Amino acid sequence: MRQVVTAAAAALMAMLAGAAGADCAREEAIARFAKDYLAKQPTEALGAGGSMVDALCTQGRLAEALSVEFGPVIGYKAGLTSAPAQERFGATEPVRGVLYRDMMRESGVTLEAPWGAVPMVEADLVLEIRDSAVNAATTPAEVMQYVSAVYPFIELPDLALAEGQPMTPETITAMGVGARLGVLGAAIPVEDAEAMATMLGVMQVELRDGTGAVVAQAPGAAVLGHPAESVMWLHDAGVTFKAGDLVSVGSFGPLVPAAKMQGGATVSYSGLPGDPEVSVQFAPGS
Repeated sequence: MRQVVTAAAAALMAMLAGAAGADCAREEAIARFAKDYLAKQPTEALGAGGSMVDALCTQGRLAEALSVEFGPVIGYKAGLTSAPAQERFGATEPVRGVLYRDMMRESGVTLEAPWGAVPMVEADLVLEIRDSAVNAATTPAEVMQYVSAVYPFIELPDLALAEGQPMTPETITAMGVGARLGVLGAAIPVEDAEAMATMLGVMQVELRDGTGAVVAQAPGAAVLGHPAESVMWLHDAGVTFKAGDLVSVGSFGPLVPAAKMQGGATVSYSGLPGDPEVSVQFAPGS
C-alpha cells in the first residue's frame, strides 16, 4: 500500500532525519510500534536511551507510517505544557508532536472504549493558524493576530506503552506524544485578537466526567502562562506554521485515565464568548 504523506509531514521528516547526529529507531522497531498502535496493543518504547534529536527523527518516520491509517498531518501538538503533566513524566519543558486529519471527531460523539492501549483524557484547546506571519510573533497578543479561530478540544491520547516500559520525554516524543483521537467543539472566530488574547489568559477551564462531577479545574494561564505561548514554543522547537494548521496547545491540568471518567467527558471554558463546552461519551466495546 502506498503511504500518504502531506507536504507538511514530508518537510518535518526531512528536517528531523537530516538533523546532525540523529539516530532514528530502526525501521523494524517503528513498524512494530505502528502495528501495535493500530491494534491498540501495549507496545515497546521507541527512543529509550536516545536524545531528543533522535526522538524527533523517530517521530517523523512514525508519522509517515501512521498517516496510512490516520490520514495526513494537519497540524501540531504541544504536550506536557502544564506543571502537573511535566512533574508526572520528569520533564522540564514541553514536548512536540503532530495532529492527523482522521483523529478529529465532532462534539457530542460517542466513541467505543477503550480507543487505545492506554487511553487518557485531557482538557485542551486548538488554535487555527490564519497566516504564516505567526512565525514571527513574540507575544501571545501577536500570536492571536494570526489565529483565525479557537476550538474547544478534548484530546484523547494513547500513552501506548506496556507496563514497565520507560515513559520519558524522549519516548513520549518518539511516539508522537500519543496522538490518537480528539473531539473538536464549535469554532470561535477571532474577531478581536487583543480581546481574545486577554480572554484566553484569564478563562477558567473545567473537566467533568460522565456523571457531571468535576475532575480538574485550571485557568488559561496553566498552559505555559498563556495558551498562545504553545505556538511560540513549537516555533522555537523547529515548527514552521502555515495557514490552516491546527495547534493543540496542551493539557489544562493532569491527564486522566479514561477508566476514571465514568463514561464520558465535558470540558467548559468560562470566560470565552458564550462559555462554550465540548463533550464526548464513551461506550464499552464489544
